[in-house]
This record gives sequence, structure tokens and C-alpha cells, in this order.
Amino acid sequence: MLDSPLTQKLAAIDGVELDREVTFAGLTTLHVGGKPLLALRCSTRTAVVEAVRLLDAHTCPLLIVGGGSNLVVADGDIPVVAVVIEADDVSLNLASGVVTAEAGAEWDDVVSLAVAAGMGGIECLSGIPGSAGATPVQNVGAYGTEVSDVLLRVELLDRASGEVSWEPAASLDLAYRYSNLKFTERAVVLAVELQLSTDGMSAPLRFGELARRLAVSEGEDAAGEVRRPCGLVRETVLELRRAKGMVVEAADHDTWSAGSFFTNPVVPTSHADEVEAVAGSPMPRYGAGEGREKLSAAWLIERAGFARGFPGGGAPAALSSKHTLALTNRGEATATDVVELARRIRDGVFARFGVRLVPEPVWVGVALDPEDSGDRD
Repeated sequence: MLDSPLTQKLAAIDGVELDREVTFAGLTTLHVGGKPLLALRCSTRTAVVEAVRLLDAHTCPLLIVGGGSNLVVADGDIPVVAVVIEADDVSLNLASGVVTAEAGAEWDDVVSLAVAAGMGGIECLSGIPGSAGATPVQNVGAYGTEVSDVLLRVELLDRASGEVSWEPAASLDLAYRYSNLKFTERAVVLAVELQLSTDGMSAPLRFGELARRLAVSEGEDAAGEVRRPCGLVRETVLELRRAKGMVVEAADHDTWSAGSFFTNPVVPTSHADEVEAVAGSPMPRYGAGEGREKLSAAWLIERAGFARGFPGGGAPAALSSKHTLALTNRGEATATDVVELARRIRDGVFARFGVRLVPEPVWVGVALDPEDSGDRD
């Protein structure tokens, strides 16, 4: 564990700043969570590598933190060292369309810089909170686009060997909100490399809400390759996300969240038919491979009787007043409050439709079910 000699060695690493006061409430967009043993603020990739290697050599538990937008951390004292990645350099090759971003770069800054330079492909991912290093871990996606569409490779620190290397995107088993890095301790993302277009146009627009807002006609979309100027698409996506409380603003408690809290469930087509029959009305459903369909978690939550702002009455944790897929901290919530609300939503949807929603964030020291430790670092 963390002793004085180890702390002194950590403090001696160039680019590492020791923070003994910060809590996970101050490191996450949900603003809940207790105090780590220590926080190490790492301003360079080399500092991250040296700090993680040293902690691992001393078998000291650690938690990698970027933007903190996908973490639910328990209350009280948390027996881990928080390694906060603050290395945030971004470089753009305007000739090749390759963007390289260090893991600590704020993701929306990466998108903004790329779009301003006329580089398209990630504009649909505008406004998503968190760091660039987190995007391949859960294959971040929105409005019909995923990071896997443009990811070339990632720089990883292999924690078993201590080696640093660039690995191709194909090695990550990227799928819907998944990579083989997620919920594991095998590697730390140090940087990402993306291949974007250089013609100033967006990725193909395939998501109904966004396409409608951009006046994409049904005939025009027949080939599924409609594109618009990437700057226009970014502005439109930000408008849509702000209307749902999905762009972080310190004064707006609807944005004190971990983003979309539950993933959209993928079920057999026969099960989707049963859900639609129970609902008694048509529902959003999308093909997800042979014999399977993706359902809308937000739609299921609403049809299970959970309205925006639920449970109301000044509850410390509640559904966003703008979007039912976000569980929010109304200002004074604890991790326990968030967990209880999540359990209530999940169980209510299962009771109504027989569909079990799966949380998207990483859980540290907390769990929806007592038999599940929920403790991933």
C-alpha cells in the first residue's frame, strides 16, 4: 500500500504533482465519490507511465482518471491512488487528416480543433464530456457515429509487462460501447490517433433526429451517405445535446451526470416483438445483427413510468429534467443516492418489459446488486 518512501518516489517523478485534498466528487462530472489515498496529477505521458509502473511494482491499487465523466465512485475513503492524466497535447496533420491526441485532452476540445481545421468524422461526437483517452475504452458514440469509425491506433502502457507501444484499433475488439480495455486493468491509454477526412464534410448522417434537423430527405438518404459541412453538424449536435442537458455546464444540475447512464439494450427480435406488444404502441428498434435488435433505453424508461425529473420532491438524485437517460446529482447527492435511483429505474423497466438495463459507467466500490462487488479499477 501507500507508505512514505513510495510517496517520496512518486513526488520525485518529473511531471507528477501530489494532490492530497481532492475527492472523487471533484474529479467526476457526477460530482459524487469519496477521497482517494492520494491523487497524482500527471502532466506528461512519461509521468503517467512512471507513476503507474511504480504503483504496480508496489502492488498499490490505482484508478486512472481522465475527465471523470464515466465514473460512479463510492462515498467515504476510497483505498486507491487516483492517477489523473492531464497530458493534453493535440496535433493535426492537415495533409493526411490524422489527429493525434494525448489521453488527457478534453474530448470536445479535440472535436472543436478538428472541425475548425476542416477535418470531418467526429463532429457527431461533439459535446461529449470526458477525455480523449476514454473514447476508445468504451467506444464512445452518438448520432450514428462511433470512435471506432475513425480510430487508427492507440498508445498503450501494458501493465503486466510495463511496455509502451502503439496498437492498431483492430486489436481492441471494438463493439457497441465496448472494447477489451473496458472493465479491465490490462492497459492504460496514453494517446489516440484518428483518421479524419480533409474535405470539410461530416461523416455520413445516419441518425434520424440529427438527419431530420439537418433536413436530410428520405430520398436523399437512400444510399446512407448524406454528408453536410462538419461545422454545421457540430453546431446542430451541440444544440441537440444542450436541449437534453448533455453538455456539461457547472451551474446546470441536469448536466451533473455520467451522461447516458444505461446502454441501449440489444435483444432477440422475438423479445423486441414482445416488448412492443406489452407497450401497445410502435417503439424505436434498430437492427443489430442477425436476429437481434437494439432498443432505446430512454424510451423503455419513460414507458415504464419514469418521467423526467423522477422522483421529484427535492430528491438529491433524480432523472434529468431534460432527458430520462441521465441520472443526475441535484447538488447534494451521494453515491448511495445515485445507486438507489439507478436500481429503482433498472428494476422498474425489468418489471414492465422483461428487459434488464445495463449501466454504462465504471463502478468503483459500489454496485447495483449486493452480490456484485461493482469494484472495477
